[in-house]
Amino acid sequence: MNFKIRTTAFVLLVSLAVVLAGCSKDAGKNANFKDVKITIFQDPSCGCCGLYSDYMKRNGFDVEVKLVSSLEGVKNEYSIPKNLLSCHTSLIGDYYVEGHVPVEAIEKLLKEKPDTKGISLPGMPSASPGMPGKKTGPFIIYSISKDGSIAEFTRI
Repeated sequence: MNFKIRTTAFVLLVSLAVVLAGCSKDAGKNANFKDVKITIFQDPSCGCCGLYSDYMKRNGFDVEVKLVSSLEGVKNEYSIPKNLLSCHTSLIGDYYVEGHVPVEAIEKLLKEKPDTKGISLPGMPSASPGMPGKKTGPFIIYSISKDGSIAEFTRI
C-alpha cells in the first residue's frame, strides 16, 4: 500500500473515531455544567469515590478531588446528619452533596436553588453513580434544611 493510500485511510479512521466518540452515551450530557466547580472529598483508598469523580467529569463538571484520610471532620463541619452519611462529600457552590447522588438531582438542586444546606443519597446504593450492581428501586435523595430538618428532595 502506498503512502498516499495509508495516509487517507488513517485520516478516515481518525475522523470515524472522533464521530463515534461524540455518539457515546455521556457525550454532551449536561454540558451546561462545564463551568460548575465541584470539590469532592474522598478517601484515597476508596475505588467507588474515584468512579464517582469520573462520572462527574463525564457529565461536564469541573472536578477537584481532595484526598483525606478521615472524612469525619468534613462531615462534621457541614453538620451532615449521621443517618444520611455516605462515603464521600462534595461541595458545589453553597451546597454539599453527600454520597453517590445522580447528576439529575444535582441539576435540580442547581436550577431550583432551594434554601437548603445540601442533599444526600445515604449509604452506597447498588447501581448508583460509581457503584456496581443492579438498581433495585428508585434512589431517594434527601434535602437537609438549615434548621436540620430532613425532607425528600427527589426520586430517581
